[in-house]
Amino acid sequence: MIKVPQTSSTSFIIKQLPTPTAFVDTNYNVIHASDKWMQLFKKHTTTHKKSSLFELFPNLSPKWKNVLENCFKGNPQPLGIHQAEDDKNNELWYEWSNSPWYDNNEEIIGAIIQITDITDSINSELELNKKDLLLKQQSEITKIGRWEYDVNNNILTWCNITKAIHEVPPHFTPNIENAIYYYKEGHSRNAISMALFEAQEKGKAWSNLKLQIVTANGKEKWVMAGGKPIYHNGELVGLIGTFQDIQDQVDADNKTLNNEKLLRTLIDNLPVNVYIKDTESRKILVNKAECDFLGVDNPEEILGKSDFDLYPAESAARSREEDLMVMNTLKPIISKETLNIKLDGKETSFLSSKIPLLNNKGIAYGIVGISLDITALKEKETELRNIINIASIQNKKLLNFAHIVSHNLRSHSANFSMLLDFLNDEEDEDEKKRIIKMLSDSSNNLLETLDNLNDVISINTNTNIEKKSINLYKKVLDVHQYLTGYLLNNKAEIKNTIPKTFKVKSVPSYLDSILNNFITNAVKYKDPKRNSKIVLSASKEDGYSVLTIADNGLGIDLEKHGKKLFGMYKTFHEHKDARGIGLYITKNQIDAMNGKIEVSSEVGKGTEFKIFFNDKN
Repeated sequence: MIKVPQTSSTSFIIKQLPTPTAFVDTNYNVIHASDKWMQLFKKHTTTHKKSSLFELFPNLSPKWKNVLENCFKGNPQPLGIHQAEDDKNNELWYEWSNSPWYDNNEEIIGAIIQITDITDSINSELELNKKDLLLKQQSEITKIGRWEYDVNNNILTWCNITKAIHEVPPHFTPNIENAIYYYKEGHSRNAISMALFEAQEKGKAWSNLKLQIVTANGKEKWVMAGGKPIYHNGELVGLIGTFQDIQDQVDADNKTLNNEKLLRTLIDNLPVNVYIKDTESRKILVNKAECDFLGVDNPEEILGKSDFDLYPAESAARSREEDLMVMNTLKPIISKETLNIKLDGKETSFLSSKIPLLNNKGIAYGIVGISLDITALKEKETELRNIINIASIQNKKLLNFAHIVSHNLRSHSANFSMLLDFLNDEEDEDEKKRIIKMLSDSSNNLLETLDNLNDVISINTNTNIEKKSINLYKKVLDVHQYLTGYLLNNKAEIKNTIPKTFKVKSVPSYLDSILNNFITNAVKYKDPKRNSKIVLSASKEDGYSVLTIADNGLGIDLEKHGKKLFGMYKTFHEHKDARGIGLYITKNQIDAMNGKIEVSSEVGKGTEFKIFFNDKN
């Protein structure tokens, strides 16, 4: 242990010194030490045979001996900094100083050593160095440089990163004038000049100024500039700031923007409706076709709205159910035919697809919807189907007509041939006259047949029929007057209950023929037990003007004859004037006008025909 005399007053004073202090003789032995020293170096000052300073502190630099030798000669020098550990093994740093130790005769008998704890300062310096290193690394990674401007001395300093951004050599010395000159002429140069002026005159800082510079190599580059004034005792002494190369970011942003514009242009010009919905089925993107379909000019009128805001509740609920199914199952709906009904009641047919939008965890955060308007195609399909149906019906009629023509003309031809053979072989004049009369009757029948066939051909080949609006009540009156003699002779009564202003769209000649046929048929096939009574009425039904003609005649067994009721030369009663052509021609006339006929009948009670005139042209 250090041998410190405890009897003298000097020793007592040394012990009370406020700083760790030791007195060493010229042999480097510790003679006196303050209590602060003893506490500080407790681990080193416990019982020990040796008391030499260098034996107590073996890590001291050997150069310190030379320093102490000079101190013994009256020429003290700094001992420097020494690292040590306290009794808890904590790392400590001390700055050692020395001065000559004189006796009463002013002779140097050793050295007085004092130490100052600078651990906090060293740690702060190390931390600062570490931060400087990290800042430098971060600057290199983020391309953020620093600059400082000494206002009083008019000195501008750039770090290496700032110089690299400007593409100047490391030895380049900037000044405030050429620094401003590097900014591109126009907005960028004006903006940085104004920022510097306001910083110096108004103490106003600036940040995130996105500007362009022209480097020393003539390259245009986007940078982010920031800076603020520095004051000392209320006086402006300088400016400091950052300088970041953001060209890569600007290029990436421009590329993203161009890609977005390209994608938007593509989406807006697609001939299909495109939209994106979030998890609540709110639209977050729509293209021009979707806007046009919903009747808006600005997408903002749709964005944020759900189907419940845009469609009737039933349609919206059905769409929401589909959205949830796609997002929950992650299975898309592809080309499903749907019927969209807007709030104004307009119906549109679509081929719709819904595809889930997935995040990086495979969870749906919305859907992409694509809809193709097929309304026109559906209408064309319906029109084509109608044409095919009409062509099929016409083909059947043509085939039937060909059979009829073939059969009837063959019958007439065979009859003529047979009668001519009889006439050729007959010698009796009276019999010849009878045969000639039969030939004349057959000729008349042939002419009637040809007329009937001509009527049928005329109806089925006339593609330019023109329908007109005709007062049905007045037309019935005209036909009634025309048939007055026929009706009186057959004791038939017509009751016209049609409203006086009721109109139908029909070909005038067809309407005359239809009324004549149905009225004369009602009289022709009357029940012999009672006088004929015919009732005419009219009404409007689903786009049709309906004429009803009811009689109290013989009636028709529809179960037996219903399928061939309107066939050519089909008769259902043994009547001498029955030809089976009237209903066939009438049915063809009504079909040609896109109408229809319904019939109900009961044998012995009468028949009711309902003729439907299409109100459309």
